[in-house]
Amino acid sequence: MGPQPGQKTVLITGCTPGGIGHALCLEFHAKGVHVIATARNPAVLSEMAAMGMTTLALDVTKTDSIKACHDAVSNLTGGKLDILVNNAGRTHTHPATDIDLADVRETFETNVFGVMAMCALFADLLITSKGLIINIASLAAITPYVFGAVYCASKGAVTSYSRTLRLELKPFGVRVMVAMAGTVRSQIASHTHRTLPEGSIYQRVRGLFERRLTFSQNNATVETGEFARKLVGSALAPEWPLLLRAWFGRPDWFWGGGWSGKVWLSTFFGEWLLDFVMYRMIGMKQLEGVLREEERQKKLK
Repeated sequence: MGPQPGQKTVLITGCTPGGIGHALCLEFHAKGVHVIATARNPAVLSEMAAMGMTTLALDVTKTDSIKACHDAVSNLTGGKLDILVNNAGRTHTHPATDIDLADVRETFETNVFGVMAMCALFADLLITSKGLIINIASLAAITPYVFGAVYCASKGAVTSYSRTLRLELKPFGVRVMVAMAGTVRSQIASHTHRTLPEGSIYQRVRGLFERRLTFSQNNATVETGEFARKLVGSALAPEWPLLLRAWFGRPDWFWGGGWSGKVWLSTFFGEWLLDFVMYRMIGMKQLEGVLREEERQKKLK
């Protein structure tokens, strides 16, 4: 079943049940927007299809898959799309000195290049409807999230890309919103995680690294549905002049999830504050102690 005449449409990437994309689908659907839910395996979206949503296969790392999805959406909607939500993403928790570049490239293919490809290929449908792009970024884009250098870099790239995209598409009437997501409940804690290699300099504090793997699920974590309600509310808010958007209308920047308010406030004080907090929160002072003890033992020999 396609959209009804005059009904707004939204395409969301990465909609596997249990994540932010799935919660956004349910919330947009509840608000009367026709949802086009996508996943690499559309079979996992069967419950959403039964609710009346359109479900399509989409792998944001494959150009052919994006093109096929674009053509299907164009046929479904008559050549337009009101909202594109680039939600599909990949976690990457590993010390910067232990990275495998092939693994890093996979993360950037999904988190960065996939976003760029979706925006480029769906631009024509969004221009027709003078629509909205929502790129799901993260507080990690501006936070020194220890053991997350690759993930931070990928989300930092998304925020910088989105700022420029906003200006490039402004003449065509297309808005770009960046969602600075904090800690939000998801299935991340059940995923297979990376491990420290045998020779890692962080084997000394292996416990810190292992606790960091599930940090986002145990620290001021906001329920997925609550995050989705707030983001969808902002996405469907009326337009206001530029200087008033952050308070009244559809914002250019959406801050939501655990720690989002505190991190936003910290940006007024300079990066030293976030450095100070994250260093101690993750437990790097413990590593300092371990290294001092190692030095002391060397001197005693």
